[in-house]
Amino acid sequence: MDIEEIIKQRASKLEALKEKNIPLYPASVPEHGSVGDTLSTFEEGRQVTLCGRITANRSHGKVSFMDLKDSTGRIQLYVKRDTLLEDKAFLVSQLDIADIVSVSGELFKTHTGEPTLKVTDLIVLAKSLRPLPEKWHGLKDVEVRYRQRYLDLLSNEEVKKVFLSRAGIVRSIRTFLDEKGFLEVETPMMHDIAGGAAGRPFKTFHNEYAMDLYLRIAPELYLKRLLVGGLDRVYEINRSFRNEGVSTRHNPEFTMLEVYQAYADCQDMMNLTQDLICRAAKEISGKEEVVFQGKVISLKTPWPRQSFAGLVKEKFGIEPSDEPGRMLEKLQAKGLARDKDRLSRSQINKIIEDALEEGLQLNPVFITDYFTSLCPLAKTNKDNPLISDRFELYIGGMEVANAYSELNDPREQRRRFEEEVGEMDKEDAQVKRAGAPAEKREKKSVDDDYILALEHGMPPAGGLGIGIDRLVMLLTGQPSIRDVILFPLLRKQEEVSG
Repeated sequence: MDIEEIIKQRASKLEALKEKNIPLYPASVPEHGSVGDTLSTFEEGRQVTLCGRITANRSHGKVSFMDLKDSTGRIQLYVKRDTLLEDKAFLVSQLDIADIVSVSGELFKTHTGEPTLKVTDLIVLAKSLRPLPEKWHGLKDVEVRYRQRYLDLLSNEEVKKVFLSRAGIVRSIRTFLDEKGFLEVETPMMHDIAGGAAGRPFKTFHNEYAMDLYLRIAPELYLKRLLVGGLDRVYEINRSFRNEGVSTRHNPEFTMLEVYQAYADCQDMMNLTQDLICRAAKEISGKEEVVFQGKVISLKTPWPRQSFAGLVKEKFGIEPSDEPGRMLEKLQAKGLARDKDRLSRSQINKIIEDALEEGLQLNPVFITDYFTSLCPLAKTNKDNPLISDRFELYIGGMEVANAYSELNDPREQRRRFEEEVGEMDKEDAQVKRAGAPAEKREKKSVDDDYILALEHGMPPAGGLGIGIDRLVMLLTGQPSIRDVILFPLLRKQEEVSG
């Protein structure tokens, strides 16, 4: 039977119930318990009321055995029509798998020991006009799974477990930081300047103020303003947006944890990162290891360090003193870049990092000694001004965290901002002279308000960012970021098949 015929049959049942004035889609729900609690405190003869979805219906004449499922578990229902009122008996005859109902009755066990509810009353809370996918054997089409996540959750128990684990990971992070005296805060998601991190923003417009706004790339500059204001330990689990590519590791809308601690530095953030991730892993799996893409990754601390400066010198011959043009020439010699005039410093950095990722170990490793020229918001190393006080954490060959000793010198920060803006202007001019089509991007500008805040004095601080989506991927063993985001962004589709 095709889907249209099934929908037609179910719609006719709904009309039949309406004709008998049997209430459907009621405004209120009877007081009820959960299936899980009922099973854990099971007592034969007890009267209970439960709500949930019918997931199986085995009819034997005037007797039906059904399965009722809610978010906490499944229980068998025993329904004998000739013991019900006439309208309830008719209602039972019109039920379909996936209907949502409230049932009341007495608990007992069958001769096989199956916990069962003998139904004496039944109310339809929502009539399902479409069947569950593949007769409850699981939704297999990946495209449909992402577009219709509600069906994915209904059909695949393992998918539900992933998102329960995600909630547990976020809860563990909050508890960990709260215990250490950090204050959870909220900062604006709409900014009047596209800044705070490297990335292409989404643009919008505010009618009342007649002003362009940008969905935030990162909350960093607002959180550091709070350090100026005397909130010495703050964090935000935030939604950020980047108008860039989509892949197994990138979604345009994503979740980040950002943490800032006054009177701390990059080393303090390194210790914090280790402890936070290890605790989340233990609370989810009870182990200091995870299985990611079929391989076991040990989270046992301390995690080793590798020098970015050392790696790029070994692989590409690049020195921290090299200008962007010289870096590009060396990458071209290795076959990693082609168009000299159109690659910015951040693009060069992306090429280098992508090349390095391929050779990194699976176990956690801190990559340190990044070039100062690639880190406009980080302090320089006290022993070498060409190296910044920064690390990135890689696990499973994937970047998971990024941290700095935060730059708090307002004059140096302004100089770096202006240098970044000037570089972009120079790139645009090169493209224009070459006659090539210019890449559409928002013009950067110096965030004068942030500089003003720094001029009032920001204490030395360590800052940390962790990609929550990627961390959940690792700790739950999922191959794609779409598998850990309930509703990932997809291409527009005119029609999704039933």
